[in-house]
This record gives sequence, structure tokens and C-alpha cells, in this order.
Amino acid sequence: MQHPPPLFPFPIPSPENSKRNCVIAFTTPQNYAPRLSDLIRLKGWTPLWCPTVIVESSQQTVSSIHHRLSFLEEFSALAFTSRTGITAFSEALSINPTPPLTPNGDILTVAALGKDAELLDQDFIGKMCENSERIRILVPPIATPSGLVEALGVGKGRKVLCPVPLVIGLDEPPVVPKFLEDLSKRGWIPVRLNAYETRWAGAKCAMDVVIKSEEECGFDAIVFTSTGEVEGLLKSLKEFGLDWSVVRRRCPRMVVAAHGPVTAAGAESLGVGIDVVSSNFGSFDGVVDALYHKWKSLENQES
Repeated sequence: MQHPPPLFPFPIPSPENSKRNCVIAFTTPQNYAPRLSDLIRLKGWTPLWCPTVIVESSQQTVSSIHHRLSFLEEFSALAFTSRTGITAFSEALSINPTPPLTPNGDILTVAALGKDAELLDQDFIGKMCENSERIRILVPPIATPSGLVEALGVGKGRKVLCPVPLVIGLDEPPVVPKFLEDLSKRGWIPVRLNAYETRWAGAKCAMDVVIKSEEECGFDAIVFTSTGEVEGLLKSLKEFGLDWSVVRRRCPRMVVAAHGPVTAAGAESLGVGIDVVSSNFGSFDGVVDALYHKWKSLENQES
């Protein structure tokens, strides 16, 4: 795979900057990268984009969504665990000849996590059904799959459609299987829908991390936003004859940050220790702010 060119310009200096012009590596896929990069730049830091997974639709996943749209009336809920799932579903709705739900019928609960729910706008609802009163939007107070299960409540044998990724070239993290299992325990009948693909970005995706770690550690922090990203990085490092312990040894002051406890737990299970976990994981603001406060706290201890 050809290594992608830098996406983002050098940062604008910011009075918020609690540290010298830090370089923040992050492994987020293309569809999330601009948002996280902008937040990093607002702190006066330099983003270093090193995508380790590719997230996109395929002919197979588009066909899967279209097939399920024909049976959407059978479902009581539609549960999205990612922004990409909403985007893929919305794109399939756009090329559907008519809305899949008739104007009259039972309420369909459509649930999404944190800022992802902003995509469930009037345009999305209109593509689902001409009668917007048939759609109920649900945003759990805790932006995790388990929080979504709790917010949906007791299923009582009803069906819930779950658009999730088809993982290729990586081990599927336990997040989705546990989500489906938890729904079943709450009395739902979860139906998995492979709405998009998550694929390893290839053998060279860790190249910038390798180069920067050789240069007396040319970055100050690395941010992971999913377990798949961590596995993708480790798999690429192995192609270079390295492992995570080598990067850690070369970069003893590097801060490793995770976007929320689910990603943190996944990273730890793969042997990657996490120094900072976002407590506000409804958006990427949380992990960037967590880094800022981490360095601010260290500066206060040193002064």
C-alpha cells in the first residue's frame, strides 16, 4: 500500500498550549482523521496521521444494507455503534427508491452514541419514513455500546438491527460480539448487519511511527480511537521486525492515550499500556483535553 501523504498543515500557535509544540501521532482512519486533527491543532500541537486501518463501504456491504431495508418493518430498533455505520446506512437510503418504512406503523427507535447522533438529522429521518413521528431518536447518556444497551431497555423479544463493521485482515475486537450478546441478555433479538468494512491498512502503515521513534522519539504522544487501530499498528511493527516494547523503550516520555475505556481495555489486552483515558468519550474533545490536562499536571509537579 502506498503510504498516504500528510493531510494536515502545521498547527496555528495557540495560547492554550501547555507544552512546547508537541507532535501527536494518531492512528484514526480517514473518515475520522480531520476532526481529530483539527482538535489537536487547536491546542497548538502538530498532528502526525498514521492510519492503521481503512474503513469504507464495499459492494458486499451496500448489498447487505439494501437487503435489510426491505425487512425494516420487522424491527423495533436500529442501533448504531459508530458514525461510519450511520453514514453507510444513510448512503444506502439515498439510493433506495422509496423510504423503507410506511407512514403508518409502530415507532422505530434509532440509537447512536455521542456526537454520532448529529447525523440522525431530519434528512436521515426523511429518508427512513415520510412520517417523522414514526422515528424516535435515542442518545444514551454514556457513549459506549453497553450504555446503548442500557438505554434501549428490555427487549421483550423484539428485533434490533445492528449495523457494524466486517473486520478483514485483523482479529475482530470483542466490542461488537459483546454488544450483540448483551442485547440478547436484555431480551432483544439482535440482527447483525455488516454495514461497512474495517481492514488493515497494510504492512507499511506504522512507517512514520518507526521513523519518528528512531529519531530520538520525534513525537510526544500517540492516540488510539479503537482497538482495531492498535492491532493494526502492532501488526505493521512486526513487519518491520519490531514490537511495542521497542517503541516504548525508544520513547520513554511518550504519552499513550485512548479515546474512552473500551479502546483502553482493548489496547491493554494487546499489551499496549495506556497512560491517559478520555472520561468524556462522546467526542474526540475528551481525549485531546485529557492529554492537555496530563501535561499541565506534569508541568505543575515539575515547577
